[in-house]
Amino acid sequence: MDINSVPQDESSTYASMKKAIYASDDEGKLTSVASSGWDVEEIATKMALDDIDESIKEAYEEVKAGKKSPLYYHMYASRMDLLVLSQSSGFFQWSIKRHFKPEVFSKLSEKKLLEYCDVLGITLDEIKVLPEVNDE
Repeated sequence: MDINSVPQDESSTYASMKKAIYASDDEGKLTSVASSGWDVEEIATKMALDDIDESIKEAYEEVKAGKKSPLYYHMYASRMDLLVLSQSSGFFQWSIKRHFKPEVFSKLSEKKLLEYCDVLGITLDEIKVLPEVNDE
């Protein structure tokens, strides 16, 4: 991309920040240029965020219905999935899937819960419950 072609579409997803984009200068050398965003990238980012929000809502409903443990909701609320939670916590994916079962989760040791808390950035009290969510 040419240095003069770097998008400057004032993307709302950048929150008035700039992002470094590499482009060729007049001499053909790569240099970084500040970009305020690109409309296409903004649309893709918003679509991804909408998918994440939908996953969070679905997880909330499954926990509320008693099908999953609060851990399941907190994982999505922290914008993680099973793979990321596994890599971050050190627990195997199959183990985490078991912890999604309310009857298994309720028997987890404080030590294991605290490991999840550390990864998710929440307290021991928070991980045990489904928070009240305002659906407006």
